[in-house]
Amino acid sequence: MTDPNRRQTLKSLAAGVGTAMYTASLYAEELAALTPLADTPLRAGMIGLDTSHVVAFTGLLNDPAKAKGVLGTVKVTAAFPGGSKVIPSSADRVEGYTTTLRDKFGVKMFDSIEAMLAEVDVVFLESVDGRPHLDQIRPVIAARKPVFVDKPVAGTLADAVKMYDLAAAAGVPIFSSSSLRYSQSTMGARDTAVVGDVLGALAYSPCSLEEHHPDLFWYGVHGVESLFTVMGTGCQSVTRTHSPDADVVTGLWEDGRIGTFRGIRKGKADYGVTAFGTKTIYHAGGYSGYQPLVEKICQFFHDGKPPVPAKETIEMFAFMEAADESKRRGGAPVTIAEVMEKAKGINAKRA
Repeated sequence: MTDPNRRQTLKSLAAGVGTAMYTASLYAEELAALTPLADTPLRAGMIGLDTSHVVAFTGLLNDPAKAKGVLGTVKVTAAFPGGSKVIPSSADRVEGYTTTLRDKFGVKMFDSIEAMLAEVDVVFLESVDGRPHLDQIRPVIAARKPVFVDKPVAGTLADAVKMYDLAAAAGVPIFSSSSLRYSQSTMGARDTAVVGDVLGALAYSPCSLEEHHPDLFWYGVHGVESLFTVMGTGCQSVTRTHSPDADVVTGLWEDGRIGTFRGIRKGKADYGVTAFGTKTIYHAGGYSGYQPLVEKICQFFHDGKPPVPAKETIEMFAFMEAADESKRRGGAPVTIAEVMEKAKGINAKRA
């Protein structure tokens, strides 16, 4: 049976005891102790019902036929619909997805993020427009709710850095990832028993553009996520070749390795990875769906340990920001250090 005081105890811990600092590690310990049972799933809230992900994720978590294993330990119970008035693919979806979550899955709708937060344990930040993410995550962090941030993390690199800084300062667990990170094609390229040490890699994905976001943030992020999953961190500089039909973005890693992303806007669009290893040249394509990612999110909600380090996610977005800057400079190399310094400068001024 469930201890009826568990969630109240968790709320008390989140508020802090005396002057003790509330840390991610403390959260992980207490959450593991307080809510380990599948018959008492964590209550999840969703911010932004304007992406197909909200229906896919909720279906995996709320449908009894699918919510098995770790998927049965989290249930979407509340949502703030939100939506972006300037992006048609957002504004046109909110009503339909809101109706589906409410009528099919029994999700309660709220008029504000703050009101929703009072009724949930964990949060999915799903707004397809990355620009409001910084403002939307502030009350989540203030309420000390662990949060998964869907792609793109933010609308600018500076906002992404600020979000992670705020979460770290408050000791609130934060995690972001594309589902492509956990596709079989991407994970296979990390299999050192088959590939050996990765000496370089090529990842590709569709790369439609959205005028309010840096070019790769909108959809190219999927292929870039695959590239960094295989290559790891350590990119130093980025060069971009752009045409209306495609982008080719090449990163030089600090150990001399080269990683390349190809963004597709014409012809056959698919996802895939080629890894150049010490044992073989590995290639695989295709997409494995959302379930592997959602399983990782559920585990994260329970243990407070982000499967992807903040450093890697931030470097990914710095890579994409550097790609935009390279385009502005006619394809000249741009360093990761330069765009990171600029982002930190923006945050220092607005602080």
